[in-house]
Amino acid sequence: MNKSVVNTGNAPAPIGPYNQAILAGDTLYVSGQIPINPTSGEIVQSTIEEETRLVMTNLGNILKEAGMDYRHVVKCSIFVNNMNNFGSVNEVYGSFFQEQAPARETVEVSRLPKDVRVEISCIAVK
Repeated sequence: MNKSVVNTGNAPAPIGPYNQAILAGDTLYVSGQIPINPTSGEIVQSTIEEETRLVMTNLGNILKEAGMDYRHVVKCSIFVNNMNNFGSVNEVYGSFFQEQAPARETVEVSRLPKDVRVEISCIAVK
């Protein structure tokens, strides 16, 4: 199998033993992104909308590094620490998919890395 690491300085550096993404054949597996400013490495604590927008922008920068964009995304996983934020997260998330939205699930969890409120991962195919 042809497998390669995809990393970009336009998204946060990994905070553990993983890479931003792995390209296996024509399929890109993007690790969960949280609202970290890729330049400063700091967690962004703002509105849930701004945090979600940053997460989606970071995902987009990883997709771009792999020669893809949101049109290539076939599956997303969204993790929130409070399902009451679902509507706000969903509205921002949906604005990034101008054509067909991918398959996905949204799950409320008790805690996320760095105590953030939202994390999103995706799978994309060329």
